[in-house]
Amino acid sequence: MRVLRTPDERFAGLEGWDFAPRWQEVTARDGTRLRYHYVDEGPRGAAPVLLLHGNPSWSYLHRTMIRGLAARGHRVLALDLMGLGRSDKPASPDDYTLADHVAWMRQWLVALDLREVTLYCQDWGGLTGLQLLPLEPDRFARVVASNTGIPVGEGVSPFMQQWLDFSQSAPMLPCAQLIGSMLTVPLSDGAKRAYDAPFPDATYQAGVKKFPLLIPVQPDNPGVPMCKALWSFLETWRKPFLTAFGALDPVATKPGAHLRFQERVPGAKGQPHVVFPNASHFLQEEVSPELVEVIDGFVRSGP
Repeated sequence: MRVLRTPDERFAGLEGWDFAPRWQEVTARDGTRLRYHYVDEGPRGAAPVLLLHGNPSWSYLHRTMIRGLAARGHRVLALDLMGLGRSDKPASPDDYTLADHVAWMRQWLVALDLREVTLYCQDWGGLTGLQLLPLEPDRFARVVASNTGIPVGEGVSPFMQQWLDFSQSAPMLPCAQLIGSMLTVPLSDGAKRAYDAPFPDATYQAGVKKFPLLIPVQPDNPGVPMCKALWSFLETWRKPFLTAFGALDPVATKPGAHLRFQERVPGAKGQPHVVFPNASHFLQEEVSPELVEVIDGFVRSGP
């Protein structure tokens, strides 16, 4: 496996980003060692809150939440998915499968020996992160699912087909532009630079471009069996499970992914689910202070 690593200078002096980088190696199928980047802020003795982003963003998306939650006494970890952010970037699309992402993330979780975790997962952070629950159920105390879903081959929506067509035809994905197009607030020039920083050129984007193909919306997608098995597990999950979605999100909210969680996950019953009326898909850019309030209150509400 050929692996690319974004030069450190691409991340120097980013607006609003002054967190110390941390690294953890995991092993790929062929034995290649891959390096994850993550942030770990707040008191080490506190129960961890794990923030997982989606595609094509990275932990920069969580910068305000990291500060807000750490200031309230939580240990906050934000992981860059493999192929994104400062994490390593396997150079071939064939290096990425849904199962690979889950296996790598599980190795990271176990290596850090995280326990009593509150999982906050958005977009691909949910499609991968929720897969950790049946594998390591005793490590998680509660879940906040945010603008994410678990498709099982129900078919491709018009929005998703447009995304598939564009993502696979563009020579290089304009990440900052894509994120900005799904916001109700403008990105600063500094934030645009940060979202483009991981990708000096198109050779670094194998993972970014493969993610859309891994979404198991087609009946014959290889990820469908994993996601069906996950739903079977989630239907037994009785620990607290909260949804916090943006009402304007065309990816997850409009198809009703939040309602599906609420109806099928026992731990979601009676929880104070939230829909932010003026937020879209990357709601961490739009309602971060509100998300801090939601997560902090959820953790403090008890088991």
